[in-house]
Amino acid sequence: MANPVIPSLTAEGLASEYGSDLDFGVPALSDYGSDFDNEEEALLRDLLAQIATNERRNAPQSTETHSVEGDNDAEQSTIVHVSPLPAVARVANSTAGIELFPNRRTQPIEVEYDGYSRDSWSVPRSHPTRQEQRTNPSMPTELIENDTQSPLQRFRTKPKKPLSVTDLVSPAWCELQYWYNLNKFGRKPQTPAMKQGSKVHKVLEEQVHKIVPILVESKEDRFGLRIWNTIQGLRTLRETGMTRELEIWGIVDGEVVNGVIDEVSYTCPDSGYGEALEQSKAPKIGGTRSPGQSSILQSFANDDIGVGGWVSADTSTRTTYIADVKTRGVKAVPVGASLKPTWMQLMVYRKLLKGLALNTVDAETVFARYGVLPLEPFTEQFICGASGIEQMTELEPDEEDPPDFRRASEISIHNNLSALWSLMISEFALSMKLFSDILRAEFRYAKTGEIIGNKMLVYSDKQIDEYLASEMKWWKGLREAKGVEIEDAYKCRVCPFADECTWRRMKIQEATEKYRLKAAARPKSAV
Repeated sequence: MANPVIPSLTAEGLASEYGSDLDFGVPALSDYGSDFDNEEEALLRDLLAQIATNERRNAPQSTETHSVEGDNDAEQSTIVHVSPLPAVARVANSTAGIELFPNRRTQPIEVEYDGYSRDSWSVPRSHPTRQEQRTNPSMPTELIENDTQSPLQRFRTKPKKPLSVTDLVSPAWCELQYWYNLNKFGRKPQTPAMKQGSKVHKVLEEQVHKIVPILVESKEDRFGLRIWNTIQGLRTLRETGMTRELEIWGIVDGEVVNGVIDEVSYTCPDSGYGEALEQSKAPKIGGTRSPGQSSILQSFANDDIGVGGWVSADTSTRTTYIADVKTRGVKAVPVGASLKPTWMQLMVYRKLLKGLALNTVDAETVFARYGVLPLEPFTEQFICGASGIEQMTELEPDEEDPPDFRRASEISIHNNLSALWSLMISEFALSMKLFSDILRAEFRYAKTGEIIGNKMLVYSDKQIDEYLASEMKWWKGLREAKGVEIEDAYKCRVCPFADECTWRRMKIQEATEKYRLKAAARPKSAV
């Protein structure tokens, strides 16, 4: 079978392999600008249905209180190889029949900002919601002083969602600012610039995926759809050399962490940069690896990939590259300290991705955190929906192309979360045997989607391990949040919490006292 036709990307220069001029003719009703995501809408529907049931019974029932953020289960997509583009299955609205939801990201869009685009991160101040007025009547500083819970206990403990990669890397800009955001909003507030950035990501993803609705009935169905999406994303990677919006899970310091990688590919972003990096490593590791030599990942990978193992091309010598797409309000690539959150994000992605490829992520811990039963069978409705996608293909059965027609029964064979997770791990082993240390950040202009430029960094285990250890101490309440250092004080000019920031006041007092002492120590000139 011929590979699915993927639109070629025609941007000039280095970026030509990764992006194109984007068409922003998206429907006006796109959920990308909605104040509620799909999971929040599902929670509201559940609550309304529960209220109606309680009223009919005339007896109140105790229920578990869920975070309005939820786990974003309903926002996942399943990639299936059909012609001309792989299809994306969206969770349909079970209360109103099948509905085609616009494709949405599960993680907040990261918008890089600096002094030239400070409006991107202005916290909305006008027209506060009644919930904000009720739960946040006082200044964030008062909340911090009176609260003894750790950030993890307050904001990322069940029934609230688990930690995200965004939670781990946003404090790299300023921990105190993120702490204030959590206290005031419970998460990073979405701004108009972030909504525009979502449109850019949506257009990029739709270049390789097509959206199809699927009905789900249970939490296990919803989480199964997320795993299924990752499986199909890995297959898209093997067949086309690139996939987008790949959801991953990992465990950091005992806590489950979830993230979505913008782009994973087999294409080196800069061959000259890659060769120079390999040559610099050669003396340290005793030379470069010969073409036939097994990598560490190949040594650890299980040779028996089990039922459902599906290889469309030889990936044994392919190297995996990770990229993150950032949208900006100005046509300028950030520099210096502004890039730290981006670099930490890419390093966390690579660390989590490698953990899945090596099968070191404990599935039971992940399932327990999401409150799903690993051996609970998927519902017939979900199995039929996932299998029914195969009917969309116009291809006829062919002995040379069994994978496409075996996939319809795959979800029936792996009909619970435990089995589906095992299938996902086997797909990781097939897809990712070598990991490049080159990490790429692609910057696009938010208004048009055009590529502004690219920045690259070399991955460092030591650097990311030290960073995560420090951040987890803050999340677990083992230390207080820190503000920025004096050399990064420019960040305070774009911070909406500058007026009430305790760290800023403390630094001003320290500088004033230092100046006073220095002045007092100067010898007075004789008159």
